[in-house]
Amino acid sequence: MVGSSRLSIDDLIQIVSNGGCIKTGIDVYNAKGTLLLDRDYLVETTKILNVIKDNGVNSITVNSSENSGIWDKDGKHIGLDAGGGLDSDDSINRSKVNEDKVKQEALQEPALSFDPSAGEIEKKLYKIEEIKKTAKVKYAEAKENVKKVLSDIRETGGKFDYTEVENNVSDLVSFLTETDNAFSFLTKELFSYDDYLYNHSVNVCAIGTAILNRFNKHFSNLINDFLRAGNQKALASFSRENDLTTDCFTLFQKDDLSDISLGFFLHDIGKVMVSDTILNKQGKLTYKEFEEVKKHSFEYGTFILEENKLKNSYLKNIIKYHHGPLFEYEERCYPEGVEFNAIPIYVKICKLADIFDAMTSKRCYKEAFNQINVVTDLFRTYAQKNRLLQLILHSFVKSIGIYPPGSIVYLKSGQLAYVLHSEGPILLPFTDSAQITLKKQPDPIDTARRDTNKIYQVDASRSVKTPTDVYDLLPSYLQKVISKTAD
Repeated sequence: MVGSSRLSIDDLIQIVSNGGCIKTGIDVYNAKGTLLLDRDYLVETTKILNVIKDNGVNSITVNSSENSGIWDKDGKHIGLDAGGGLDSDDSINRSKVNEDKVKQEALQEPALSFDPSAGEIEKKLYKIEEIKKTAKVKYAEAKENVKKVLSDIRETGGKFDYTEVENNVSDLVSFLTETDNAFSFLTKELFSYDDYLYNHSVNVCAIGTAILNRFNKHFSNLINDFLRAGNQKALASFSRENDLTTDCFTLFQKDDLSDISLGFFLHDIGKVMVSDTILNKQGKLTYKEFEEVKKHSFEYGTFILEENKLKNSYLKNIIKYHHGPLFEYEERCYPEGVEFNAIPIYVKICKLADIFDAMTSKRCYKEAFNQINVVTDLFRTYAQKNRLLQLILHSFVKSIGIYPPGSIVYLKSGQLAYVLHSEGPILLPFTDSAQITLKKQPDPIDTARRDTNKIYQVDASRSVKTPTDVYDLLPSYLQKVISKTAD
């Protein structure tokens, strides 16, 4: 049967494992536009398919023709049905593709394949949407891991599989490190206690990791610049090696960064031991209730670490002190008696990520706050308190990327625009000031340029939206992309 179909990467791996072979007839790219599989390459081993899967591509399109398609172990050309799968009469072992039924929808949503002949803007749109799709998969996997951890703790009285968590977070962090603003595509519309706690854990890990990596890079560069420009005679007294032409300082090493991200993921683990009634209370907490909530960090959280014989100081400090003071005399911090300058840098980062996500998430007892206003409020609260905190704040603001790629913003002109890049940001308007869809695709607008008209700046008083929120107003070239990746 001649045609094309998008098939699960796991199905294709199973076919090749059973002795079959595949030639896609279509080039396969990852989210960064790197070619993973040439259209004319005959796949006879599962190695390359596993590489594609590791790049976040969970399904690919296969053309069925004389020169491309799928063949079974006997060399029989397997047809593709119009619904996007294998013909029902094909004798092929179709074992279960996904063991986790809960994650199936997220994991099976297709990543897009780039058209190399597309224009630069269209390529950028496809890249953004592929990253969003891969992010959805990674977050779904991480969320399921949080659920399992908390469930295990409830059932065992404190025990959980640390190795499984470590592996899961390592995979998530690898994606976050390679992809700017990946956390920007997290779902915020959550009501139940369970859903909030699960997603909050992933969000804080994602946000905190982005801030941590940026701070680590810039702070290390700052120290290296200082050492290179410092008093050579004084520095020579510490060592005979006076060559300071290369970098010689890094704040956090790779293993440190991994442990810290794991700590961000587990920062609220102690809340599993706090009553749901208290955590979901819609009114103001009583003194006794607030005292119970406070125990989730320095008492319940540390108890769980001890139960699992986890002595990692990064984990312990994050879980125990992520509600500690960031500056002298900061109020409502705990545990009591901890000085602000004793709180490690990575714990300060966790606290900012924690506050930001809590304020921008919708709960059963409150609406989500506008993330632009939240960033502004946090900066006003913590700016000019001390030099170190100021540097952390700058990394926080830069990392958040208030206007994430793939989101929709309002301009001061009244127009709607698609965000192509958060730095600037760089925008692609798609309506006029009356919010009527433009017939022609305009040139992108870099709002950071001094000569950009003020009416094309983002209207910060209006909330950021998703493309699906305004789908009917999107021009066809945007709908072409969004329709394939909409929730």
